[in-house]
Amino acid sequence: MLYELLIAPFAEFGFLRRALVGCLVMSVAAPPLGVFLMLRRMSLTADVLAHGILPGVAAGFILAGLSVTAMSVGGLVAGLAVTLGAGALSRATGGREDSALAALYLVALALGVTMISASAGSVELTHLLFGSVLGVDDPALLMMAGVATFTLGALAFAWRPLVLECFDPSFAAAEGARGGAWHLLFMGLVVLNVLAAFQALGTMMAVGLMMLPAVAARHWARAVGGMVYAAVGIAVLASASGILLSYHLDVPTGPAVVLAAGAAWIVSVLAGPVDGVLARVMRRRHLAG
Repeated sequence: MLYELLIAPFAEFGFLRRALVGCLVMSVAAPPLGVFLMLRRMSLTADVLAHGILPGVAAGFILAGLSVTAMSVGGLVAGLAVTLGAGALSRATGGREDSALAALYLVALALGVTMISASAGSVELTHLLFGSVLGVDDPALLMMAGVATFTLGALAFAWRPLVLECFDPSFAAAEGARGGAWHLLFMGLVVLNVLAAFQALGTMMAVGLMMLPAVAARHWARAVGGMVYAAVGIAVLASASGILLSYHLDVPTGPAVVLAAGAAWIVSVLAGPVDGVLARVMRRRHLAG
């Protein structure tokens, strides 16, 4: 019974194995970035960038069809343009960077949808917005693996400056940590991982494996390293369970993976030992007694 539920689908169908590998690769690289986004109070930034890459993805699609290389290059250019443009606008006008990001992402999202709708149609638009985990091919898997490898190496190199920027930016500045350069590197990593996740989950769902496990992880650990380990574990569990649920219940795979991550977040909020609802209730009862 357990074999049929948990193992047989992957043993029988190659496309399910490929989907699992793709999601597991992203589960290792994206959640650590989500933890830093959460700690820097930039949780919605990844969602903004996921929509901001759409015009570039649309341009790649129009020029070369469903080419991973073309859509990835276009999405990378668009994502970096939104990121750097928001920073430049905030410095030039004295406004907040999040406001500039919001404005640019709305324009980019509308432009991307218009480009795809005008040149392709609703089927292609749905594919690009929501992805196709079960359609992950060799180029997409290679891209995911390359992005994950680069991300983990870059995080190992930038770990200390990023942690300092999260908890004590004044000390980091005094130590000459070059916060602006590390911020740009970090945002570049976010754009790359959103692009890689887009291949499987689409622009609308690409942030799910990055942010939901990270938000859930704060209820299981207090140290940054512990949060990262917990976020990766939750993402791996959500990937496997989401794909299995989509197979057994015949529902779309990408949303199923994100919903599994959402279920893990709900469990974490309720039962997590760090600021979970039950932990708070038990603590209050203990103090009252």
